[in-house]
Amino acid sequence: MTAKSKKPDFAKADPAALRDAILDAAITHVPFDGWGREAAIRGAEDIGLDAAAAMRAFPDGARDMIVWHLRQADSRMAETLAGMDLASMKIRERIATAVRVRLEQNAPHREAIRKAMAFLALPQNAPMAAQALYRTVDEMWYQAGDTATDWNFYSKRALLAGVYSSTVLFWLNDKSEGFADTWAFLDRRIADVMKVPKMKSRLATVLGYPLRRAKAFKHYGARANG
Repeated sequence: MTAKSKKPDFAKADPAALRDAILDAAITHVPFDGWGREAAIRGAEDIGLDAAAAMRAFPDGARDMIVWHLRQADSRMAETLAGMDLASMKIRERIATAVRVRLEQNAPHREAIRKAMAFLALPQNAPMAAQALYRTVDEMWYQAGDTATDWNFYSKRALLAGVYSSTVLFWLNDKSEGFADTWAFLDRRIADVMKVPKMKSRLATVLGYPLRRAKAFKHYGARANG
């Protein structure tokens, strides 16, 4: 048996590496077989494993596969971003880069991701979808250098969740060359979000004026009566 035809030896592989290998092979079958047992088995067979190995790796079928795919995508995105000079970029550029890296890395599997989105949209999968989305945007902000610990920590993630989700939906149907329309859409969404802190600042100024006036009158009245 030649080196090229020799099947890979997974006997000593850790469970995580085994899942990665099976999923990397299985995801090419998802557009045709959907997320679940059939695609997992085909993926396992592609790398020289049997159906039992696929079931051990993903006992809950589609749910396990999609969760692992999303975690895998988070990890690969983080690894790429960690090797980039994000510190030299403005915050909006860091976030745009994070979203872009995530989508570009998964571009070969748009149909599989479309099926995953449909699965996550089912009512019974709402908690799973919310957890996965939070992990992704949290990782993006972490790689962008976010150090917030107050309420801004959550507001930033909530805003990015909206930007990311809408951009993914746009990207899934984008037929432009190099996803140019998606990147333009992403820039517009980020620009809209960047206006929020300015709006909040203006609102605080407007609402704060009557309060400052009231305090001033109260202080003046106290002095006049003293």
